[in-house]
Amino acid sequence: MAENIELSPTDWVREQTERILRQGTTDGVEIFDRPVVLLTMTGAKSGKKRYVPLMRVENDGRYAIVASKGGAPEHPVWYFNLKANPEVTLQDGEKVVTLRARELDGAERAQWWQRAVDAYPPYAEYQAKTSRQIPVFVLE
Repeated sequence: MAENIELSPTDWVREQTERILRQGTTDGVEIFDRPVVLLTMTGAKSGKKRYVPLMRVENDGRYAIVASKGGAPEHPVWYFNLKANPEVTLQDGEKVVTLRARELDGAERAQWWQRAVDAYPPYAEYQAKTSRQIPVFVLE
């Protein structure tokens, strides 16, 4: 799975990804003591495959991902990759599935946003410190 896939230039992200690849599972890999999933997506400009470990937000077998970037004023780079190329591979534990990302709005976003905050409470703080509405995607 790791052939021709570019790892993050950010040390901690690359280290998490390498650990998942070594282990063959996301189990035991966490961000701030919370479980992660590993997404594989395609770069909007480069067309290269990229790994992105993200907080695990799951409900009844469905997943959401949150483009928080810690409450920064701009979206994370992977947001633009996902908008351009919504088909992703998600790894949760040892399970690997291909899904399509869809950005949410309205009541559906509000419902998944609450699930995301329940899974990782700092998301609420991130939203409070930025003027942009933090995007939420459901993976189907």
